[in-house]
Amino acid sequence: MSESKMLTLVSSQGDSVEVESEVACMSTLIKNMVEDSGADEAIPLPNVKSAILSKVVEYCKHHKDNPPEEIAKPLKSANLAEVVSEWDNEFVNVEQDVLFELILAANYLDIKSLLDLTCAKVASMIKGKTPEEIRKQFNIVNDFTPEEEAQVREENKWCEDA
Repeated sequence: MSESKMLTLVSSQGDSVEVESEVACMSTLIKNMVEDSGADEAIPLPNVKSAILSKVVEYCKHHKDNPPEEIAKPLKSANLAEVVSEWDNEFVNVEQDVLFELILAANYLDIKSLLDLTCAKVASMIKGKTPEEIRKQFNIVNDFTPEEEAQVREENKWCEDA
């Protein structure tokens, strides 16, 4: 088996991570950069912090030879464990701020399966909750007046019936 070429990824904090090109190229952004400019120089990722880059690399290493199943939308269950693999479920079982940083990194790096997984985790946190419970979960301030809120509820009443 031929040895895979190694790429150096550099986080926004200046930390370098050596990764097999096959793993790194799960990111469409990195794949395009390598195709355009070659892989001889370190690849700067100014939008990804070191800790998040480590998590992303962990995800890509795991799924390199084991592609994740497509996540059915809309989610069938608020319990993500019923929708994704045990490994994926554990992977996104993180603090909320880490989860949101993973979403931003997956979007920036263009890793669709990771973006789908992290967004499915957020969807599972919202599914079946009232607007008040969702606000509390995500620390969202309700800046509607009671009149505005009543109007929005009336305009979106059809959603409740679906």
